[in-house]
Amino acid sequence: MNRTAGYVILMLLWQVSGFTQNYETLSEGKVKNISVINGSFLGGEKRNFYGTDTPERLDVLWKFYLGKGKTVISKKIGEKEWAGSGWTGQPLLVKEDEKLFLVQGAFDHHLRKIDAATGTSVWKYKFDDVIKGTGTLWINPAAKNIEQAVVILQGSRLGIEKDLYSKFVPSFRAVSYFTGNELWRMNSSQTASYSRDVDGSALIYKNTAFIGLENALFTVFNPDPQFASITDGMLQPKISHQVKLYDRKDQIRHGGNLVVESSPARIGDKIYISAGSGHVYGYDITRKELVWDYYIGSDIDGSPVVTDDNCLLVTVEKQYIDGQGGVFKLDPSKDPSESVVWYFPVQDDSLESWAGGVIGSVSVNDSTRKDSDPSLCAFIGIDGFLYVVDHKQIDTKAEKVFGPNKIHTFATPKLIFKKQIGPSISTPLLVDNKIIATAYTGISLFSFDKNLNFTLQDKWVGSAFESTGFVWDKKIFIGARNGYLYCFGDKQKQ
Repeated sequence: MNRTAGYVILMLLWQVSGFTQNYETLSEGKVKNISVINGSFLGGEKRNFYGTDTPERLDVLWKFYLGKGKTVISKKIGEKEWAGSGWTGQPLLVKEDEKLFLVQGAFDHHLRKIDAATGTSVWKYKFDDVIKGTGTLWINPAAKNIEQAVVILQGSRLGIEKDLYSKFVPSFRAVSYFTGNELWRMNSSQTASYSRDVDGSALIYKNTAFIGLENALFTVFNPDPQFASITDGMLQPKISHQVKLYDRKDQIRHGGNLVVESSPARIGDKIYISAGSGHVYGYDITRKELVWDYYIGSDIDGSPVVTDDNCLLVTVEKQYIDGQGGVFKLDPSKDPSESVVWYFPVQDDSLESWAGGVIGSVSVNDSTRKDSDPSLCAFIGIDGFLYVVDHKQIDTKAEKVFGPNKIHTFATPKLIFKKQIGPSISTPLLVDNKIIATAYTGISLFSFDKNLNFTLQDKWVGSAFESTGFVWDKKIFIGARNGYLYCFGDKQKQ
């Protein structure tokens, strides 16, 4: 289906002469048209939009040094220094009048607004630790001033001076898009989970925010700074309620590894989120409770992706399971016991602490494909392969495959393309007839024709990648592990 409106538009109605000089300088005294093109991880509440108009080459048009920063891995391992951006680390993209800007978090502890044309910094805000995840942009319809008009919700690791037992860990914050000033901060409280980081991206529906914190609390709150209040010595947002994304059995099976790193997705009045406890949960917005639970058992890092037939694509890591990790397609309109449409296992392989499976999320072509095109989805395994399958076509010639626990067997989708590109934890971008696939070995640009013949069009091996990129106007914006944020494209056509 063709996507005709991939972003939302806000006309800021405030004339800034009544505000401070800072606002006058920022907005040049004009009313601004603001277009949020990429407002959250993988495009928004469906987690299935990655941009349009992919370039033909991977020339470096510009690069910006994001820097490096220290973080504490654990008491046993101690401090490590990381450079650039990591998982998921996708840049947000905003258009002010005719000018494009990026919002990018980095390992140097800073969140930045960056000119997308030149790769120069507009402002930066410092967190207490490295920033791994992707933020969410919220247009505040009730803002009293320009500073609160567009709000960035961003998480970080817990804090270089903090530990799991610290009284307060403000690892989730709101920052003004226009000024870079802090608007509030949220304490990630201690739970049975062994993390108080925030990697996930918030989902905002009807001006209410929903996020899974790494302490495994699904948190529903009001993001508006006007309703924030001083709690525990910090200006914190108003939390409506929180729900645990684990139970006692999960604590026994996983210990403290109950961490929620995924970003929630919405179908109708249900919000779906995958959890480190091994569950894919469905939360009813009206009833304000969990109403659906598909149990897998493995750690699940990737975010559920909504397909155009209202199903979920869920990636599975190889951990706590006897079988192979891979990808599920689930139909949440059915009882969990009958919800599996198919399962696609990937080969076991090890990389650092991972034993296999898929760590990143799945990408789909639902938002950019023509009606006559196949419904493709792409993902990369720890085994180093880029896989492309038709998510609406079962492979009728293949035998059923075992699920992650080697108990049940399931149908499997038709494999369209498979290519070794190197191990990866990032999410590939499936846009139009191209795939941008990033791995620890570099970035690859594939194209395919109407007969689904795939061609490696270009490859760049100047850095390892963990982040997910975004495509716009024949440019690819993506952070790398060598310390830089890159803008790739075709130099001859710029």
